[in-house]
Amino acid sequence: MSDGIFIGLGAPDKDGGVPQSLNLRRANRHGLIAGATGTGKTVTLQGIAESFSALGVPVFLSDVKGDLSGIAMAGSPTFKNADKLVARAAEIGLADYSYSDNPAIFWDLYGEQGHPVRTTVSEMGPLLLARLMGLNETQEGVLTIAFRYADEEGLLLLDLGDLQAMLSYCAENAAMLSARYGNVTKASVGAIQRQLLQLEAQGGDHFFGEPALDINDMLQVDEQGRGYINILAADRLMQSPKLYATFLLWLLSELFETLPEVGDPDKPVLVFFFDEAHLLFDDAPKALTDKIEQVVRLIRSKGVGVYFVTQNPIDIPEEVAGQLGNRVQHALRAFTPRDQRAIRAAAETFRINPDLDVETAITELKVGEALVSLLQEDGSPGIVQRTLIAPPRSRLGPVSAKERAIIQSISPCDGKYDAAVDRESAEEILAARGEAAAAAALASKAQAEADKAAAAQAKIEAKQREAAAREAAKPSGLDRAIQSATRAAGSSVGRQVANELGKAVFGASRRKASGGGFAGKLMRGILGGLFK
Repeated sequence: MSDGIFIGLGAPDKDGGVPQSLNLRRANRHGLIAGATGTGKTVTLQGIAESFSALGVPVFLSDVKGDLSGIAMAGSPTFKNADKLVARAAEIGLADYSYSDNPAIFWDLYGEQGHPVRTTVSEMGPLLLARLMGLNETQEGVLTIAFRYADEEGLLLLDLGDLQAMLSYCAENAAMLSARYGNVTKASVGAIQRQLLQLEAQGGDHFFGEPALDINDMLQVDEQGRGYINILAADRLMQSPKLYATFLLWLLSELFETLPEVGDPDKPVLVFFFDEAHLLFDDAPKALTDKIEQVVRLIRSKGVGVYFVTQNPIDIPEEVAGQLGNRVQHALRAFTPRDQRAIRAAAETFRINPDLDVETAITELKVGEALVSLLQEDGSPGIVQRTLIAPPRSRLGPVSAKERAIIQSISPCDGKYDAAVDRESAEEILAARGEAAAAAALASKAQAEADKAAAAQAKIEAKQREAAAREAAKPSGLDRAIQSATRAAGSSVGRQVANELGKAVFGASRRKASGGGFAGKLMRGILGGLFK
């Protein structure tokens, strides 16, 4: 195995041109490829990427303009600028220059030009999500509580729908969660939900879900021992910078958490190329920049190299640029004060070459030329050299739709990620709980109303029974007539019987004389009382 990647032929010295090679043992120290539009950055990127692949190193690159997909196909003498590339190969002494293809896997967050790339909300984690959404400390704390509660309750957070449902639950149960974990307010929950809506509007619903990407699928080699080149279709993704940053930072973080510590291996485990890298940092919150800087600094020990490709070297924050050891600087144009500052900044980053005026050379470089400074075996930067860059062997330009479809059909990941899976998770479980609670509340209300109606009916029936009993206790009209007649008759007959009996006992003469006397009166009273 070669111990380096031939970048190009430097300016001649007394012994001829000085070959510029990227040391494989230092390739994980990251790098920068910079230069104005049309100066050859993409050609340089493509050539270095295919060289890594040929040496068995898997590669990941973001295809921002859509033209890097041609790395999967062999070049051809009929393609544009083929004669210039052949002439350049001859000029730098590449006697074995020939066209060849490279094993490639196409990826696309939207699933249109490659295998869908997904991860779950749980794998992203609250800390990274909070930083990406620019949440303040209070909001980050609430998001962490939502994740903590979901974990304790066995609620899977797979997609944005799950997280939105979890946050809605937190808002509805803020008092309970505050007593258990700390302060949770509806205002903070609402702020998080609004940020999630922005992420979803940029296509986050495509990124979060299952099946989640197995990071090992990006670390494969083909049957010939060549590393697969993973090409992310990013032309549409560039319109959603927050989602683009989310994905790339998650991917680096996932690699950092998954891969073991290897120090400085003989060759990298994986190499990243981020084309149009300034898009990662434009309007990015400081927390995001800090996280990228941290991951770039630490992931080196995992054997992963990260190479930023951008038009202007000052597009890269100083904290990140300070981690980039291997540098290829194509021409810059000094049209504006900012351009002039960029030229001075670029010149100051190189190890001085007494035979080269770097600041002047940057503006004079031809297409395909660059100022190159690569890390040496001992880790020190090499002296900057004006270098003619080696041409790639693959196609310069995009693949056709038919070619892409064929490459997809023979992909080692064919059929693994193409169909989305929506298994039961937090959204469904919380919805079912809500429906069950609503049904229980409705049943309880219905039971209470039924009990109330039954009690009212029982009360009515009791009153009706009481009224019926009173009515039944009263004598009927006939009975009252008979009783009245009986009393009347009894009273009359009694008096008559008493009179007659008095006559018979005491005699009529005495009654006449004395009015019946005491005995007569007593008898009449007794008999009258008997017949009442």
